[in-house]
Amino acid sequence: QVHLVESGGGSVQPGGSLRLSCAASDSISNMVLMSWYRQGPGKQRSLVAAISSGGGTNYLDSVKGRFTISRDNTENTVYLQMDMLKPEDTAVYYCHAVTRTSTISWGRGTQVTVSS
Repeated sequence: QVHLVESGGGSVQPGGSLRLSCAASDSISNMVLMSWYRQGPGKQRSLVAAISSGGGTNYLDSVKGRFTISRDNTENTVYLQMDMLKPEDTAVYYCHAVTRTSTISWGRGTQVTVSS
């Protein structure tokens, strides 16, 4: 199983930006899909953004145009650039990976709080 460590969370005012990082213990070239999920207070965990091994991306409708997912295979890291943050983006953000052998791994999460 791949070990994933998220970082970059914090508190920011509405309209601000944060960049989350997910560092993997194994080469992310072996991952067919890497994603960011989030779980807000009292809500279920939901997919925010995903990036395939070929670079294709998919986003939750409410973050399109504000969030950008990217991957750096040389650093074994996936990023989530979050701009124009809103209070409803407040959540714990989790990194998720699926390997070529269909093994699934989760990080422990990083808190993002958007508040004035």
